[in-house]
Amino acid sequence: MEIAKPPLFSGKMEKVSVFINAAWLYLSIKMMGELEAIKMAWVLSYMQRGVAEAWKDNLLNELSKGESEMEIVEELFSKMKNEFGETVEEEQKIEQLRTIEQRGRIYNEYVQEFKKVV
Repeated sequence: MEIAKPPLFSGKMEKVSVFINAAWLYLSIKMMGELEAIKMAWVLSYMQRGVAEAWKDNLLNELSKGESEMEIVEELFSKMKNEFGETVEEEQKIEQLRTIEQRGRIYNEYVQEFKKVV
């Protein structure tokens, strides 16, 4: 089965969820059973642009010195969300939820839009 790899991540707030979701899907399908350290290294290898590259370099430096500990890739994803915009993203989701309207759409379309925001 083929699955798309995530795009390179530059640290843009509006792209953090897209990157994490794509990376998670790839890891779940293609790297199931791999060591967590290998999964984390693979995710970090996609942080090659902008502020994300500098953040990755700092994180790798901290890890090599034992100043930071992460045991599973989900911890890396959580750290990324905190660093690159989870709080702002939550505020945006709240605003989107307030403005969703069913309009002329069928129920399933409306529900899917709601699920996409949440």
